[in-house]
Amino acid sequence: MKMLRFIQIMVLVCVLMIPVLIILFLRGFTSNEYDIPIMYEQGVEDPYQECDYGENTGQHFIPEFVFTDHLNRSIGREDMEGKITIVDFFFTSCPSICPVMSAEMERVQDAFRDEEQVQIFSISIDPEYDSPEVLAAYADRHMAEKDKWYFLTGDKELTYELARCGFVLPTIDGEGNPDDFIHSDKFVLVDESGRIRGYYSGTQREGVDQLILETKILLYDKE
Repeated sequence: MKMLRFIQIMVLVCVLMIPVLIILFLRGFTSNEYDIPIMYEQGVEDPYQECDYGENTGQHFIPEFVFTDHLNRSIGREDMEGKITIVDFFFTSCPSICPVMSAEMERVQDAFRDEEQVQIFSISIDPEYDSPEVLAAYADRHMAEKDKWYFLTGDKELTYELARCGFVLPTIDGEGNPDDFIHSDKFVLVDESGRIRGYYSGTQREGVDQLILETKILLYDKE
């Protein structure tokens, strides 16, 4: 039994070391570095003129916002400074992709549970229904850790403007009908400066695995 337990522990250690070894290989033993792109360095194209970017043709940053989280605290852009933030847009009554996305986000939380420099923002696109109390129950169902995974709700107009113009994600109001809401399945990786570094499918395990790996690389770059 002791030998079996020893083998199980060694297998677990090897599995946990795989991402670290990949990073070390890419960074230290090859001539090519694994670079995480910085998106929208020349601004964001807005062909339908939905957003007011003004004359800004330089680096796009996540704009200022303040919402209320599931614990009735004010959380917003200021809380992203100096941290890596993984963001998705969802709503608790979503009948389609949201349950899958939230289950995958649990994996993301588990991967960075002990990493203070990584946090998660899940922002509701149905704030009329998703009160802090509703979000708190949803957070409990998904075992959200306090001060790690924040579920946010706020003014509807500001929420949709933030989704479309800040995070550059398609979002359509369902006017209270869960079947009519349209939103992206993407998880957005935002660095400590508020720049978008990548989009990853929150409904595909492979996409979430890539998000976890690239988040670890950003952490490595910060050190």
